[in-house]
Amino acid sequence: MNFPLYIAKRYLRSKSSQNAVNIINFITFLVIVIGSAALFIVLSAFAGLKTFSLSFSNTFDPDLKAVPTSGKVFSISPEEESELNHVEGLAHYSKELEERAYLTYKEKSTIAYIKGVDEKYRSVTGVDSTLYFGNWGTMEYNGVIGIGIYNLLGVPMNNRAPMEVLTPKPGKGSFSQQGLTAQKPYNDLPLVVSGVYQVEENLDKKYVFTQLALVQKLLEKDSTQISGINFKLDADVDTEDARNAIKKVLGDKVIVLTRREQNNTLYRMLNTENLATYLIFTLVLIIALFNVVGAIIMMILDKQQNSKTLFSLGTTIKELRRIYFIQGLLVTSFGGLIGVLIGSLLILSQLMFGWLKITPTLSYPVEYNFINVLIVMATIVVLGYISSKIASSRISKRLIAA
Repeated sequence: MNFPLYIAKRYLRSKSSQNAVNIINFITFLVIVIGSAALFIVLSAFAGLKTFSLSFSNTFDPDLKAVPTSGKVFSISPEEESELNHVEGLAHYSKELEERAYLTYKEKSTIAYIKGVDEKYRSVTGVDSTLYFGNWGTMEYNGVIGIGIYNLLGVPMNNRAPMEVLTPKPGKGSFSQQGLTAQKPYNDLPLVVSGVYQVEENLDKKYVFTQLALVQKLLEKDSTQISGINFKLDADVDTEDARNAIKKVLGDKVIVLTRREQNNTLYRMLNTENLATYLIFTLVLIIALFNVVGAIIMMILDKQQNSKTLFSLGTTIKELRRIYFIQGLLVTSFGGLIGVLIGSLLILSQLMFGWLKITPTLSYPVEYNFINVLIVMATIVVLGYISSKIASSRISKRLIAA
């Protein structure tokens, strides 16, 4: 057996004759356990919050989306549509046309996006699951709005007095007061609300869904002009292969975005928050692991006579340093492992029983990821290595001879 490891394990199990040293060692071990458990819990909580946050936007986001390289719209020919139908691994695709619009009902108004979609849109996205009440409409001039718009405007369902959707005429005037009182610089579309969706606060105030042909007429576009194409892929299809195949059909007039790229800002914000939290808790661990340095130095002083004996029997200074280095590494590693186990039990209990609630019906979202276990253990081991190295370097001939 490795001699320094054998002695380090003996020192780890044995108690000091000085009660103060035992207390310091226990507090050091406890701090490592609590710190590693806290870091693991926070990382798991942020992973859950990230998935929970993305679940809202992913409701409207397809697997892939083609948007124009420049401008707001592009044209798709019948030949290109026919080629898209033969792209391998493509389950469905849906065309859309989206523009910012002014919504008004009686004396109330707001700004939102009017989104014209074809009959395949609900097959491509998960928008069906967001319908709060009503339906997607059976008549031509039906529309579905978010519950935020519904509450703001007070639009009744299936009422003969429709909501008005106004958009500026292309290149002809604006929403200025002068323009509204003079010749009409806008196009208008009357919509009867047939359904209301609910996802989250921002999205609930953002969209009005209706038929693609109506929005094309409202914006004075022809039947080939759209602002995007949404794609749903088969489960076993490689995203990059599908993207390249779509790009080959549509050419340079479009950019094909993955689901992540469609929400690049949100992903970047969530990842930045996760990194900042990790760095803050790592800083706390660094401060806490100064206790390891102090505990090892106290152990060195407590075992000074033992070190003299070992040195007299032929143990080198390098081996003595290695004994206390291994001891510090064992303390931090075992402390980190126990902390991760405690954190794992808490996270798994939250997943199973949902004992911590955000609302009476919604449990705090967490995720158990093995990568978080590796991150925490790697952090603890690296910091333990550094602190143990610093403390064990205090061993010298002068200290042994004292």
